[in-house]
Amino acid sequence: MRKGYIQVYTGNGKGKTTAALGLALRAAGAGLKVFIVQFIKKRRCSEHASLARFRDSITLRQFGKGCILKRKAKPSDRKAAHTGLSEVRRAITSGDYDLVILDEANVAVHLHLITAEDLLNLMADKPKHIELVITGRYADEGVMAAADLVTEMKEIKHYRKKGVKARTGIEY
Repeated sequence: MRKGYIQVYTGNGKGKTTAALGLALRAAGAGLKVFIVQFIKKRRCSEHASLARFRDSITLRQFGKGCILKRKAKPSDRKAAHTGLSEVRRAITSGDYDLVILDEANVAVHLHLITAEDLLNLMADKPKHIELVITGRYADEGVMAAADLVTEMKEIKHYRKKGVKARTGIEY
């Protein structure tokens, strides 16, 4: 790629990570190298099994201690997020990757695991050829302003409200 852009997928609707992973598969199919860091998430999901089939093209690392929406963030949560941020910095400066995805980084900012300034600095330091994707609810206004593309996933209707639990292969 001659020029990489910065994309943000945010909003309260389903599909932010799914969109980013779809882009990762498209990039891998085109011969590009992909690095994915998952903030917050600790659980192994169905997408991990799929992405393992592309291990020559896609590297996925998790730096979460699990869902923390219903508990207070611990120092270990912040440390894990900062380790993930350091890995992203290494990935974008290594020259090894064309697409770098920061999954749930917006939530990590919202929960004060990392700062919006951390993301803004990373965005500013991104080499020109790298495509950078940042996902998660609660995207910071400054992060959205600095991005080249912002997509908001808006929930209109969700079967979860009828008591349907997350399903393997669909939600995780």
